[in-house]
Amino acid sequence: MESRELICIGCPMGCMMTVTLEDGRVTAVSGNTCKRGDVYARKEVTNPTRIVTSSVRVDGGELPVVSVKTREDIPKGKISEVMEALKAVCVQAPVQIGDVVLADVAGTGVDMVATKNVRAAAAR
Repeated sequence: MESRELICIGCPMGCMMTVTLEDGRVTAVSGNTCKRGDVYARKEVTNPTRIVTSSVRVDGGELPVVSVKTREDIPKGKISEVMEALKAVCVQAPVQIGDVVLADVAGTGVDMVATKNVRAAAAR
């Protein structure tokens, strides 16, 4: 039997939880004050995932970069690959919130999408 302690990020309470595992399966979660804590703890110890946020370059925009995020959470172990892939991305202005800036990032099946509008730069 193994136990792991973690702090919940499912809500602002930040409960200190203990997860008990047996043969790699969660048998108990304690310390959470809401259902989200139980769900978070089970997922975190068996298949941790994260939403990744960053920015990519914009060509011809009124801003030099646009903020982006994964449309859904991705496996935590893929974060470095995602960040490496974003280094090569440059999108053409205009950019709209929700535009896909990189499809299937790092083979995760999840798209990177813009989280800000960037208008094209005014002609000089």
